[in-house]
Amino acid sequence: MGDSPLPPFSLANVFSQWQFAPVVTAAVVVFAALYLWGVLRVSRRHPARPWPVGRTIAFLIGLLVVVLATQSGIGTYDDTLFYDHMIQHLMLIMVAPPLLVVGQPVTLLLHASRNPLHTWTKKVLRSAPIRAITWPAFGVMAYAVTIVGTHLTSFMNLVMENDSVHNLEHVLYLVVGYLYFLPLIGKEPIGWKVSYPLRLFLLFIAMPVDAFTGVVLNSYGTDPFPPMEPRNWGPSQLSDVHDGGAVMWVGGAAIMFVVIMCVFFAWTRETRPSGGMGWLESARRANMADRVAEAVPETTAGTPAPARQKLGREGGLDEDDEQLAAYNAYLARINRVNPPEE
Repeated sequence: MGDSPLPPFSLANVFSQWQFAPVVTAAVVVFAALYLWGVLRVSRRHPARPWPVGRTIAFLIGLLVVVLATQSGIGTYDDTLFYDHMIQHLMLIMVAPPLLVVGQPVTLLLHASRNPLHTWTKKVLRSAPIRAITWPAFGVMAYAVTIVGTHLTSFMNLVMENDSVHNLEHVLYLVVGYLYFLPLIGKEPIGWKVSYPLRLFLLFIAMPVDAFTGVVLNSYGTDPFPPMEPRNWGPSQLSDVHDGGAVMWVGGAAIMFVVIMCVFFAWTRETRPSGGMGWLESARRANMADRVAEAVPETTAGTPAPARQKLGREGGLDEDDEQLAAYNAYLARINRVNPPEE
């Protein structure tokens, strides 16, 4: 396999074998500086409601993931090891984009800017092209086409042979990943309101795409790609491709599972405009309201049943103390009908 200028791949070398990418560094510095400028501006304009720290941390970590994927050992070995190449791809399309989305940079821009930039930004967000590319179905299709098209076609050969195409592929992954996750986990004012069940479904259907790609890569009997940089350590070229398929299959599924669980837990904490309660709490209170409605006849004789149930659900009995009192009355009523056995 020849000699390699790089030592064997290891976790330690991920952090010791760095390469400098001026364009990536400049872009990350600019985005970080603009974001932090927006955070400071919002804090000065609205000292009582500063920009949430969690969003800032998420955005900056997302930029850090981009740096690690392209300039740390992950980026240094991406032309030497295929499975490292696949780790890089997952970081750029499945790890960095969700973090950037959670940072809500567009919302920050709207809060920090003034006219004419503020008005122009809102017009752009409401424009037909933006609505089209942020359509959830478009994001899913773009994700599937990108994963399959860049790994299972001749495009992969072009990437392995041309550094410029390889760098453009990195940009493609970031953009497609951002558009895919934006309507599913983001809260930007893009005009699409996706229900939580649909969000979970659209996240779940991406998992078979990763699995299919990984299975195909694992099924090759010969190396389908041009030779990577020579090395005298590590797996054979074909074994390396199989390892890359496993990274895409198992790693992609693991990352998507984490995202799905985050969305699910966000769903359980989602507040309702009318009461500010999660759906689990809403279900509990709805059940309580039914029991209260059954107890109301004790104190609202002559009131029609539908009105009594409405009172139990929407009237003054919605307060916790009054609900508890009514529920106690309901229990007392049950005990009178079915007294406990001696």
